[in-house]
Amino acid sequence: MSAKDLTVLIGVILIIVMLVIPLPGGLLSFLILINISLALIVILVTMNTQEPLDFAIFPSLLLLLTLFRLGLNVSTTRSILSEAEAGGVIETFGNFVTGGNPFVGFVIFLILVIIQFIVITKGAERVSEVAARFTLDAMPGKQMSIDADLNAGMITEQQAKERREKIENEADFYGAMDGASKFVKGDAIAGIVIVLVNIIFGFIIGMTQFGLSFSETVDVFLRLTVGDGLVSQIPALLIATATGIIVTRVAAEGNLSHDVTTQLFRYPKLLYIAAGTVFFLGFTPINFGLTTTIAALLAFGGFYINRAQQKQEDIQEQFEEEADESKEITSPENVVQLLNMDPIEFEFGYALIPIADANQGGDLLDRIVMIRRQLALELGVVIPVVRIRDNIQLNPNEYQLKIKGNEVAKGELYMNHYLAMSPGIEDDSIDGIETIEPAFGLPAKWVSEEMKDEAELSGYTVVDPPSVVSTHITEVIKKQASKLLGRQETQQLIDHLKESYPILVDEVTPDPLAVGEVQKILGKLLDEQVSIRNMPIIFETLADYGKMTNDTDLLAEYCRQALSAQITKQYASENYDMKVITVSPQVEKKIADHVQQTEHGNYISMDPETQQRIIEAVQQQVNQSFVQEGSPVVLCSPAVRMYLKQLIGRFLPDVVVLSYNELEPDLEVESAGVVNVS
Repeated sequence: MSAKDLTVLIGVILIIVMLVIPLPGGLLSFLILINISLALIVILVTMNTQEPLDFAIFPSLLLLLTLFRLGLNVSTTRSILSEAEAGGVIETFGNFVTGGNPFVGFVIFLILVIIQFIVITKGAERVSEVAARFTLDAMPGKQMSIDADLNAGMITEQQAKERREKIENEADFYGAMDGASKFVKGDAIAGIVIVLVNIIFGFIIGMTQFGLSFSETVDVFLRLTVGDGLVSQIPALLIATATGIIVTRVAAEGNLSHDVTTQLFRYPKLLYIAAGTVFFLGFTPINFGLTTTIAALLAFGGFYINRAQQKQEDIQEQFEEEADESKEITSPENVVQLLNMDPIEFEFGYALIPIADANQGGDLLDRIVMIRRQLALELGVVIPVVRIRDNIQLNPNEYQLKIKGNEVAKGELYMNHYLAMSPGIEDDSIDGIETIEPAFGLPAKWVSEEMKDEAELSGYTVVDPPSVVSTHITEVIKKQASKLLGRQETQQLIDHLKESYPILVDEVTPDPLAVGEVQKILGKLLDEQVSIRNMPIIFETLADYGKMTNDTDLLAEYCRQALSAQITKQYASENYDMKVITVSPQVEKKIADHVQQTEHGNYISMDPETQQRIIEAVQQQVNQSFVQEGSPVVLCSPAVRMYLKQLIGRFLPDVVVLSYNELEPDLEVESAGVVNVS
């Protein structure tokens, strides 16, 4: 057995001895100081523990200290009543606290007892009881959590065992504290009873056995009793406080002192408010110098803490940045991250930053949001988020638009200028930088703000740079919409349709048409600017014809015919008529005769010379009609529409080709020319 174990055993034996054998005053004084020291050590230890289990012996120690203090009370009571003295410590406490007035000392003792019994002891007892109950109730859930982590491979068997032991120890600790807190309560009651006994029997013994007068009895026995009560209640108060601290302790990063200073002064600006409040109290009858001093201390504390927090935040931020950079460089996954590609990217030179920076009045981000909403309504496609960033490799006034990493458009803007598009007749008085309008390829000029009004009076269409770039983005995305519609996006559209039309969707996909085939059909419609917003009609058509053929080109033609009302409204004029260029029967026959049918689909196979003649004939009619009536529509029979579009699409991408079945019967059609070749 070690020396430490013997010390504890001998201490317990001495406590028992104190209950039986009278002790001299000098030894009592020594033991009283030991009692105060032990109480002070206990409260300091409880303040510096991070978790209650770090001081798991506390319930047993609480019992031993209570027994030691009661043994001292018995010994001091015996000494006071039998010899009218109890050592220098008790007498010193009695003289110092009472200040020559025993009744004042008695009042102070009562106040200490009330504080300990009603405030601290009652609260600690209640917290111990609730903590024990909640800990026991939470044990099954914690055990299940450990088992789940173990089954998922998140912890090892050894870690699970340690966590189970910790839960069991917590339950035992809080259960023991629930019982040990009753000792604190009983100790407070015993202290009151002992003091009353000392006073009552001290008066009787002093006046009968020692022959003292009433005033002498009050001076001797009340003073000694108050001193004895104080040297007993002070360590009892420390132990009760330590009990309250340890049962109210929650898991934290540091000890009590660290947590108090960290959390109490976490918001230094509040110290300024407190300082201002205390300062204004000085204008009341309260001492102005005192309030000003305290307010200055609070304000200085707020300033000091705020500066320290700022330094700590700067250091932490720098450390995190260095850690992130180190992690990014050394992480094996950083190469994989480089493979990620934004669907749409808009990059611009540094001179164009004001159009995107909201702090400088730029509204490009809001315009992009409106573009996405507009295209969702017009095309029925959810456009991905546009990644906007500056690029120092571009010219200062240059911008470019990328679709899946490939540049599809670029342009140039001049800040503090306006784009003036010609009405058809140039006005030489309008000075500006010659350019081409990026969205539609029209001749234009960049004019200064002073020239803006004059250009408008001359008939020019004048727009600001943000409107130019947003229009350009809109038109480019319209043309590239089919490239943005992948299988994932198609599945999202199908899932959205299925919420309202589950039976219709189940009839189309995954059988007879897979998601990829549906995506190709929708892409072909978008290639020719046909909105796919009306998904129910498209799927109704696919349900009707999907079982007869899996040719996506042919199915797209059927969908176009089903969307005839939509297509007619899209290209008809306000008077519900349409200028068209018809295709002669000879040209249609040439095209139909050169259609090749294969197992992979149908395509047109025509000699280059004939192709060139047809393309030139269409180009001639389009140019003539454009001068006379504006951009016309080429109209042909349904059997050759798809192949005619394939034939001229590469050379005349903006020419709209429709079939008779794609127009409503009540539409008035007027021929503006005929495509014919010899």
